[in-house]
This record gives sequence, C-alpha cells and structure tokens, in this order.
Amino acid sequence: MDLAKCHYIVIEGPIGAGKTSLAKSLAHHLNADALLEAPDENPFLARFYDDMARFALPTQLNFLFQRVDQIRGLTQLDMFRRTTVSDFLLDKDPLFARLNLNDDEFALYDKVYSHLKPQTPTPDLVVYLQAPVSTLIERVHRRGVDFERAIPADYLARLADAYTRYFYRYEDAPLLIVNSERLNFVDNPRHVDLLLERMTGMRGQREFFNLGSG
Repeated sequence: MDLAKCHYIVIEGPIGAGKTSLAKSLAHHLNADALLEAPDENPFLARFYDDMARFALPTQLNFLFQRVDQIRGLTQLDMFRRTTVSDFLLDKDPLFARLNLNDDEFALYDKVYSHLKPQTPTPDLVVYLQAPVSTLIERVHRRGVDFERAIPADYLARLADAYTRYFYRYEDAPLLIVNSERLNFVDNPRHVDLLLERMTGMRGQREFFNLGSG
C-alpha cells in the first residue's frame, strides 16, 4: 500500500487500545493532520460512567454532534490536501448507541443519526486495534483519568466484543487488524515504525499484525 496516496486513515479500537496515541504518532510520522475525538468537551461523559442508564442518551448525542461537526471538512478531501489521520470512524458511532441505549432511546438516536450523518469519504485504510480486556483495564487505570477509573470491567468486555463483531463484518475499506497488547506507541517509537512497515506492505483487503509474528 502506498501511504503517500492515502488521504484518509482511521485508527479505531475500544477504550485503552491505544488509538489516540497511535493516531497522533502516525500523523507526526506522515506529516498529516490529526482529527481526534475530544472527550473532555463532552459534559455528560463523567456522569455517564457513574450512572450509565441515566446519562447514556445525552452522552451519545453529544458525541454524535461533535463527531459530525469534526468530520464535515473531510467531504472536501481532494488529491491536493494533506493526509488526515483520525482516531474515530463515524460509521461506527451506532455501535456505542446499541450497547448503551434502550430501545426507545436508540430509535430516537437513530433518527438523529440518519438526519445528521454527512456524506463522508470512505477511508483509504482502517487500522483496528485489539487487546485483551485485562490490558484495556490496566491501561485505562494507568493513564489516571479520574472518571475512567469507574468504568466497569464488564462494560469494557462488552465494548471489546462489540468492536470485534463490527469489524468482523467490515468491508468498506482496507482493514489492518492489530493486536496492540505488546505495542506501546507512546514510549517505543520502534513500534510505530514496525506498524508503518506493515501498513506499507499491505496487499489485501483484510490483513493482520501481531508483534512477534511473521
């Protein structure tokens, strides 16, 4: 794969998989623009982890509005624009909604999503980061965000499973599935280099990368 021709690269994965760290590193290495989620700007997020049933809908709608606003500019992508590396895939947004909302709330969310979703470009490449739930929990606790410490382990397990199911069926763009358990994109630049080599070496529509494997 010629990364120089990739205008739009998406890094995805559950909480703690390393997607934001990797997106920032790849944007730096590729001299690209970074399009990142802004969870600190969602006023409902901390309350959601304290009372998921009560705050799931406002949390989800806030993220939806935020992501739609962020991604509208990508509709103007052309061959002269710099590459954009994002740490979220808008098409995956309903994954969280189905996981967290009751039937009536999801019906409302789905109406809003259908009306708001812009015509976005298909990514040239999606990198999906996987890791065991125990690793996700350890990383979430280690990064020390106060409200994230309240995330239940069973919620992370259900989230990781939902991601696995979603990307098992994903066929819209070339997909590199990465086991990030042994990768550290913050403290070990070599891991970013290894992943870049693997991305460049992609030839198929769906491939895998596991540190230490062939």
